[in-house]
Amino acid sequence: MSALGSALGPIEYAEAKNPAVRAVFDDIKRTRKVDDVNNFWKYLAHDPVTLKRTWESVKEVMAPGALDALTKEMIYLAVSVTNGCGYCIASHSAAARKAGMTEDMFGEVMAVVGMANETNRLANGYRVPIDAAFER
Repeated sequence: MSALGSALGPIEYAEAKNPAVRAVFDDIKRTRKVDDVNNFWKYLAHDPVTLKRTWESVKEVMAPGALDALTKEMIYLAVSVTNGCGYCIASHSAAARKAGMTEDMFGEVMAVVGMANETNRLANGYRVPIDAAFER
């Protein structure tokens, strides 16, 4: 979050005067069956267009599909670790645990993330050409 976003502070539900913000907050609370929205959404509420677009995208991507909720949350967690987003690490660790991730699973996800980052950097650094067998 930019310094400006932090300086503005969160927009709490009761303070949300913009009907578009309230509508997104209501949908988040209804969809997630929660009494309040996370800080992420409260800060995005300073830009109602981004708030709505982001919520609609998250809702679509994280909805049930070919991947189960636990797998999606662990992928989100892995990418968040790689990107160094402390907020997203905390949020998606909690969501993954709620979806059934155990401490052993968390440990393995972290091991895979660490190994993938190391080998990705080695392959990039050495400019390793892609094997023909992988091009199919």
